[in-house]
Amino acid sequence: MSMELVTGGAGFIGSHLVDALVERGLKVRVLDNYSSGKESFLAQHSSSEMVEIVKGDLLDSEVVISAMEGVATVHHLAANPDIRLGTEVTNTDLEQGTIATYNVLEAMRLTGVGRISFSSSSAVYGEAGQMPTPETYGPIMPISLYGASKLASEALITAWVGTFGAQGFIHRFANIVGPRGTHGVIFDFIHKLKSDPTRLEVLGDGKQEKSYMSAEDCVRSMIHIMDIDEGGANMYNLGTGDTCSVSRIAEIVVEESGLDDVSIEYTGGSRGWAGDVPKTYLDVSKLLQTGFEPTAASERAIRETAKALIGEIGL
Repeated sequence: MSMELVTGGAGFIGSHLVDALVERGLKVRVLDNYSSGKESFLAQHSSSEMVEIVKGDLLDSEVVISAMEGVATVHHLAANPDIRLGTEVTNTDLEQGTIATYNVLEAMRLTGVGRISFSSSSAVYGEAGQMPTPETYGPIMPISLYGASKLASEALITAWVGTFGAQGFIHRFANIVGPRGTHGVIFDFIHKLKSDPTRLEVLGDGKQEKSYMSAEDCVRSMIHIMDIDEGGANMYNLGTGDTCSVSRIAEIVVEESGLDDVSIEYTGGSRGWAGDVPKTYLDVSKLLQTGFEPTAASERAIRETAKALIGEIGL
């Protein structure tokens, strides 16, 4: 039986993808350095013969090459998950994003693996002048180092498709939320309420507005697109076709927390942090035209995530 390789498979989205692939009866090898992933996210597979876990770093070429043995498709999700970290240590996204992607592609070339599925991001669009933003929008000019590393990785993948005959699936994610989240606005709000149940600080003016999608819908849509199998380079926005504001997310988290008299306070300004895009709104008509249907729109995905993370983190 051929193997599916999931880089970053112990991470938030990666572990949900491992679950979905195993559910399909596929054997999965996880390659993760556990910088943000957790063993507990894969605990349900600990006694399974369907999942093999390799602890290793994508910056170690030999490890990546050995992980390719018997692999049919690489699902490349490993990356720096914290956009803000990249503003402090400026080579973070270059190394964990772009160079890691190069190492994956080169290992594929050397071992004859011809198919890659890549988790990109709406961050590649930067401050797009067209909303909702379709896959054809351009020129795309990211404003975060994270977005830049994702765009560079996309270019490397299409170059491998064009030069070496690989097949690439590029998934431009909305903000993905769900159980096992390790970062992001909902995660941050819950931790802030845990440390001070009387007030919730919101970075920016709360008017930042983005597309959200549940992790379950995200991995379902990734697999759905790969089943279509349209040839060389495939690119899709993944989202639910709507948006939710940060101020609404704050209200939902406070509602789900069960806390009374929480003061929601805003730091002001249109950005939450340097490199933050105040509004992203993905056009997902290309995805929906394939017959894929999300189970939850942005607000429902956010509410269900808040419930799940409050259960995991505790308040």
